[in-house]
Formats: sequence, C-alpha cells, structure tokens
Amino acid sequence: MILSLKRLWLQINTKRKKQLGLLIVLMLIASVAEVVSIGAVVPFLGALANPEVILQHERAQYFINYFGITESSQLLLPFFLVFAIAAILAGLTRIALLCVQTRLAAAIGADFSYQIYKYTLHQPYSKHIAQNSSEVIAAISTKTDQVVGQNLLPTLNIASSFIMLNMILILMMIIHFAMTLGAIAGFAFIYSILFLVTKKKLHLNSHVISQNTTKVVKFLQEGLGGIRDILIDGTQSTYSRAFQTVDVARRRGLAINQILSQSPRYGVEALGMVLIALLAYSLSITESGLIGALPMLGAVAIGAQRIIPMLQHIYGSLSKIRGSRAILLDTLTMLELSMPKYDKNLDRQTIPFQKVIQLNNLGFRYQKNAPWVLTEINLKILKGSMIGFIGTTGSGKSTLLDIIMALLQPSKGSLEVDGVEINENNYRGWQSHIAHIPQTIYLSDSTIAENIAFGLSKDQIDHKKMIKMAQKAHIDETIQSWEMQYDTVVGERGVRLSGGQRQRIGIARALYKNADVLIFDEATSALDNVTEKAVMDAINEISKDVTILIVAHRLSTLKNCDFIVELENGKAKYNQDLKKI
Repeated sequence: MILSLKRLWLQINTKRKKQLGLLIVLMLIASVAEVVSIGAVVPFLGALANPEVILQHERAQYFINYFGITESSQLLLPFFLVFAIAAILAGLTRIALLCVQTRLAAAIGADFSYQIYKYTLHQPYSKHIAQNSSEVIAAISTKTDQVVGQNLLPTLNIASSFIMLNMILILMMIIHFAMTLGAIAGFAFIYSILFLVTKKKLHLNSHVISQNTTKVVKFLQEGLGGIRDILIDGTQSTYSRAFQTVDVARRRGLAINQILSQSPRYGVEALGMVLIALLAYSLSITESGLIGALPMLGAVAIGAQRIIPMLQHIYGSLSKIRGSRAILLDTLTMLELSMPKYDKNLDRQTIPFQKVIQLNNLGFRYQKNAPWVLTEINLKILKGSMIGFIGTTGSGKSTLLDIIMALLQPSKGSLEVDGVEINENNYRGWQSHIAHIPQTIYLSDSTIAENIAFGLSKDQIDHKKMIKMAQKAHIDETIQSWEMQYDTVVGERGVRLSGGQRQRIGIARALYKNADVLIFDEATSALDNVTEKAVMDAINEISKDVTILIVAHRLSTLKNCDFIVELENGKAKYNQDLKKI
C-alpha cells in the first residue's frame, strides 16, 4: 500500500506538490486553532464553576488588572468571549482546510485524467489495437475519480487528522495523563484489530470493483455502439442483464467497503461516552469534588469529541485506501505510460519526400511468436504515382498500409523515404505527409465544417479552401442543399448522414490537409457506381505531385492506377491480369 502511494506521489507535478506543502502548513494552523479552542474551555468552565478561584489565581492577575476586573461576576463575559472566538476560529480554519484540501484533490484528479488521455493518444498504434478502449475510458472517466476519492483524499485526511490528533493528545495528557493514555491505547487496539480483520475482504473487494468498473464501461460502449443491431435483433434484455450483473457487483463491493469503513464509529463513540462517565465518577469522589474538577472534565469531554472522529477518519481512510488498491494499480499503469521519443523533440522537421517510397524485404508480425502477416515485400512507389492494392480479406492489405503510414514498425526489413529509413525516432516527420481515408470514416458530433477541417477550431477554418475541397470530393452540392449548409451538425459518428456522404466528407478532410500522400483504404466501397466514378475522376485530377495509394475490391476502381499490387497470404505476387513493379 505504501509503495503504491509512493508511485502515485511521483505522478503529481511540481506545482501540485508545492500546493500540498502549503496545505500541510494550513493543517498545522488548523491544529493549533483546535488546541486553543479546547484549552480555552478550561478557564471558561472554571469561571462558571468557581469564579473566586480564578479571581485569586496568580497567572490570571495580569489579565484581571489589564481589564480592570474587580468582581468575580465580571470574569464570565471575557472568558466566554475568548472561548467563543477560539471555537469560531477553529471552525473557520477547519472549513478552510476542507475547501483547500478538496479543491486540491480535484485539481490533481483532473491532472491525472488529462495525463492518461494525453499519454494514451501518444501511444503507438500497435498498443491501441492490443488494448480495449473500455479500459482507457474507465480509467479516465471513473477510476481517476475513485483514486482521488478513495486514495488521495483519504491520505490527506490521514495527514490532517494525524497532525491534529497528536497536538490535541499533548494537551489532553497535560490535563489528565493517565486517562488520555488509557483511552488512546484502547482505541488504537480496537481499530488495529478491526483493520486486520477486514484487510483481506477490502483487498478482494478492490479487485471486484476495479474489474466490474471496466466491464460497466464496456457494456455501455457495446450496447450504445451497436444499437441498430440490438434493435433489429431484439437483444435489449441480454445486454441489460449483462450490464446489471456487473453493475450490481460493483456497487455491492462499494457498499461493503463503506460499511466496513464506517461501522466501527458507533461502537467507539459509545466507548468514549463510557470513558468520560468513568472520569466524571472518579473525579466526583476526589477531595475537590465534581464542581472543582468541572473545568478538567469539560476539556476532556471536548477533546474526546474531537479525537474520536479523527480516529475514525484515520481508520476509515485506511480502509478506503485498502479497498481501492486494485483501482489505484490500474490507474498507475496508465499514468506511468511513457511518451514517444519524438514528442520530446520540439524542433522535429518534416522528412523530405521528393522521389520514392521503398519497402525492402519487409516482413511483419504482431508478436514475436505470432504468424507472419507480411513476408518478403519489396516495393518502390515513385512520387506522383497512383498505386492500387487488391487481395482477399486477411491478405495483409491494411497491415501493409499501416506500415507505409508508419503506424506499425516492420518486424524485419525497412521502410525508406528518399533513402531515409523511417523508424521510431523520425516517423512523425514522415506522417506529416500523409492523409488517410479509411473504409469507416470517423466523424465527431459537430458541424460539417469542423469535420472537414478536423482538429481545428471554428475560427481557424479556411472556408474558401474547405468549400474547394468539398467540391473536389463531390459533396459540396449536397451540403449546399441543406438548411444549415456547412453548419449542419452530423450527429454522433455521423449518424445523420448516409455512408456515401460520410466517405466523401472523409475525402474532403484528406484533401483539406494538403498532404502529398493520400491513402484510400476501400474509401469508395459505400458509394454507388455514379458517385464512385465522380469521386475517382476527382482523385485523378489531383496534382501529379501527390502520391495516391488505393485499396479496393473492384478492379474498375483501380483502372487508372500506374500499377497494381496483389497480396495473397502476406506476399505480393504476380498475376497475369495485373502489373507488378
């Protein structure tokens, strides 16, 4: 547990660590205020119980002379005011501590979510295809909140409660050493036994909560993402029951942890009342009697009223940390992702592309012992050429394009651009040349304009250029016929558009990017013959300085290519009806 919290500490940035240092100072101030408020009750109760003793007390003479007090009855108001001011200041500092502590924890949680999101977006494509997106979404949207609520805030609560507890205990021992020492020993023994008993259950619950949190997000994604098929197949009850099973298990685990962390409070409070009653009884049979011991008894009672919640906070916080350990470990795995090397080089430059893209004896497999997806690929693609790729499903077409786009690194052989090998240190410089038009176009739930100029804010969009590219993609006329035209909102994933419209917007997006390598991965597959011909005619009109790679199933789509590569079982092969370089 301590090791995990140390790892979490390393993920907090320098600014937040400085703010945590200031928070500790505020904890000390709040602790001093608590001690003063408890200490102030002694003279106040003494003035109530036996004002004559206070009036004659040697240490009170300076105060009495300064305010010109001559009668014991005059002591009540000033001592009441001192006690009231001390109590109010203690309350205000506790409120301030709560506000600062909570806001700082929220800010650190936001830092964690941003860091996971940023680092995930920068991970290599191979990591993305190997990881379920529900794990990332759960970490960002849910698990970071739980790390803050179940680990960070409890740790801060332990720190503040521990500081206050020790300062109050020092004062309490001064007032009544034996009773304070006995009470603390009893409380510590009870909480230690409880923590040891519940430790295993909390640990098991942490795994249940973590696993089912991810599954909840998974079922939400699958259910809403496949809503058309679910409605058609009538499988709503299947998805609903699956979601209910994991959500109930997650919530049950959270509820059990809550019970285990909070239930000891009531027994300890009862024990505290018994101890105070015992103290009152023992003081009542002394020579000075209960009236003489009233100030001491009042201070002990108020001190106990402060100490018991602090002990409960410490125990409850430790239980929360133990009960969410699996979630913390999952989140730390995401937080400890490393940034690619290129991201550290802010002066990186685009790799020149003037002549040729070359694949040299290239081979690829996804894992060391996995079967080869591509083998012995040798290919030269001249700048300005149009190359077609065909092959059956699973022949390696998309994997080959992913390597050319530097999304995947070759397992053997090399990808070179004008003689420069593309590797993990320079691939961003090569990718700046490329625009990709996939079979399934991703559209955000925003306007047509924002989807064509994807990644730019509205005020950064060049509208003349956008319209020109939409015309080349043969979608401008359709857009202009809509009421909101380029301000039309497309819906989530472009649900309000047809498949052909989505793909033509994707083509317009690629053209808007001004890339000199366009890769069409079955991008015209959803278009009718007339629209496909119009789009292909537009592609053929693109400047000869632009290199175009096209994957298609229909040979008619590739009729204007300079040459065609057929892939079969991971190899480029000759075919009597096709040309191969």
